[in-house]
Amino acid sequence: MQLNATYPLYLANKAEQPNTDLEVTDKFTGEVATRVAMADAATIDRAIAAAVEAAEPMARMAAYERQAVLAHCVRRFTERQDELAHALCIEAGKPIRDSRGEVGRLIDTFRIAAEESVRMTGEVQPLDISPRAKGYQGMWKRVPIGPCSFISPFNFPLNLAAHKIAPALAVGCPFVMKPASRTPLGAIIIGEVLAETDLPPGAFSILPAHRDGADLFTTDDRFKLLSFTGSPAVGWDLKARAGKKKVVLELGGNAAVIIDKDADLEDAAERTVFGAFYQSGQSCIGVQRIIVHDAIYDVFRDLLVAKTAKLIAGNPADEATFIGPMIDVKEATRLDNWVQEAKAAGATVLCGGNREGAMLAATLLEGVPRDTSLYREEAFGPVAFFSRFSDFDAALDEVNDSKFGLQAGVFTRDLFHMLKAWDRLDVGGVVINDVPSYRVDNMPYGGVKDSGLGREGVRFAMEDMTEIRNLVIRRRPADM
Repeated sequence: MQLNATYPLYLANKAEQPNTDLEVTDKFTGEVATRVAMADAATIDRAIAAAVEAAEPMARMAAYERQAVLAHCVRRFTERQDELAHALCIEAGKPIRDSRGEVGRLIDTFRIAAEESVRMTGEVQPLDISPRAKGYQGMWKRVPIGPCSFISPFNFPLNLAAHKIAPALAVGCPFVMKPASRTPLGAIIIGEVLAETDLPPGAFSILPAHRDGADLFTTDDRFKLLSFTGSPAVGWDLKARAGKKKVVLELGGNAAVIIDKDADLEDAAERTVFGAFYQSGQSCIGVQRIIVHDAIYDVFRDLLVAKTAKLIAGNPADEATFIGPMIDVKEATRLDNWVQEAKAAGATVLCGGNREGAMLAATLLEGVPRDTSLYREEAFGPVAFFSRFSDFDAALDEVNDSKFGLQAGVFTRDLFHMLKAWDRLDVGGVVINDVPSYRVDNMPYGGVKDSGLGREGVRFAMEDMTEIRNLVIRRRPADM
């Protein structure tokens, strides 16, 4: 299966090919795989104006009409899943098995949105709580917030775009999306499918653009919401410049997993290998810190190292490949440098630790000092490290010793440890007997501290993309 020679952008529901300025590389070979149109500031301005014009007709769409658009997407993505997986494997360097899994999640997310699009309800509220309110009754409903700005990242080009686009369509919000310049193809193919529907003109635009030319996505007051997924440094800067619009940020973390003394070690090791190294570690909820009880530390460490050493690295198009390239040589070099810094500070490399171009071997360490970059920052690559604990409360404190707080995992059979973890871990989600890397696309997903603001997960994103409109009714005594 071959990629197209060129791909357009989508402006106000229509494909346009003003240029072929953006080179999209095969992340494994480094060769140019295709070229994509880039939007300039004038094009972005036209897209925003079109979204403003589309806001009213989008809001007037009946629930069944919005559902029909989403159902069409589900059907077409299902028909094109091999094409989508191939494009993802090329543009992101994602192993083909992971690519197929992401296409499945794309389909799930649009299916959930189709179901939720006809379930958006309000509430009847009694107001007669005191004599002055006798005869008054209230009710409220949710209405679309209006034009939305979406900026999606490189690591899940399909599913993280879907988590913005599908809820917007479900509630009736027009949107303008900037996909990551390194991985724009998934969003463009979504646009191609949306262009087959009867959405009002201007309902969507999908515009690859250089970061320095895309300031309007952040600053333009015609947008009523900005949803950004990416790095903390960029995300918090965007929030500072976003003005009055609502801002939703999903900014990553350095996720930890606790392995308690009563855990099933074989199961915990199998899941931890997956959590640390799937997608070549390029996941904001990928396992980075592995905190293991003293009583089982040596056995679990050796088991995990043995499983990690068996992982197959190489061409992501090969069915057997588990570790593919990182997104580029710069990122692989950055993480390799962090590993070397940790070694110099006294850490021990247990396996891996070598790099060739953008390929960084699956790497496990122990004894990583807490003041190193590898401990404090987000690795976002195939590197994780061990530490040990004897007191469960101390393990919880260690998880919380981070500026991030997205998700955490706890392998335990102790009900009270489970509840204590849920109460005390300062994260957006606690996953029991699995890794923090686990996500289902209808659950509330997001973090605290530097990991962001707000929640994704279709129903929860729909709430962010709507506002409550209240209605108060007064009845005279004669009408009662």
